[in-house]
Amino acid sequence: MFGQLLPALRMLVVLSLLTGVVYPYVVTGIAQLAFPRAANGSLIPGDGKVLGSTLIGQPFDDPKYFWSRPSATSPQPYNGASSGGSNLGPRNPALADAVKDRIKALRDAEPENKAPVPVDLVTASGSGLDPDISVAAAEYQLHRVAKARGMSEDKVRALVAASTTGPTFGILGEPRVNVLALNLALDRAGQ
Repeated sequence: MFGQLLPALRMLVVLSLLTGVVYPYVVTGIAQLAFPRAANGSLIPGDGKVLGSTLIGQPFDDPKYFWSRPSATSPQPYNGASSGGSNLGPRNPALADAVKDRIKALRDAEPENKAPVPVDLVTASGSGLDPDISVAAAEYQLHRVAKARGMSEDKVRALVAASTTGPTFGILGEPRVNVLALNLALDRAGQ
């Protein structure tokens, strides 16, 4: 039995070092060389501190800001440690109630807006951390934000366009707007 135990322990140590130390350092090194910004969390610095990441959404509820897609993480929204969807199916009454409440909040924030509410403003993404909204969701909120900031809709629309990213590799997905980047651009615009 000892003849089998010693080689097994050696293999455990060797594989633990390879897969637990060497491999992570090699992958981290390659990531730092090839994609340093993404490897470090795509952080957005400002005022001597980190304001957020372009990869993880943040909650906004002030009318002068564009609102993010709802988060499915709990108890804290946009919590990367509890990333995951709500797992509520389309016929689940809890999902229907949550969507109704979110629509009501949007309607209460801007009662004169009678446009259909884009689905990404009332449903969480699969991760619950989505930092982006659709261009339609930004357009839906444009009047409210412009009015709250005392800006022209054309100026806000230009900031939305500047914060819009096209499909990944030009073919995957839809154009999208990073909410944090857009809200920071609004703040820099000074109104």
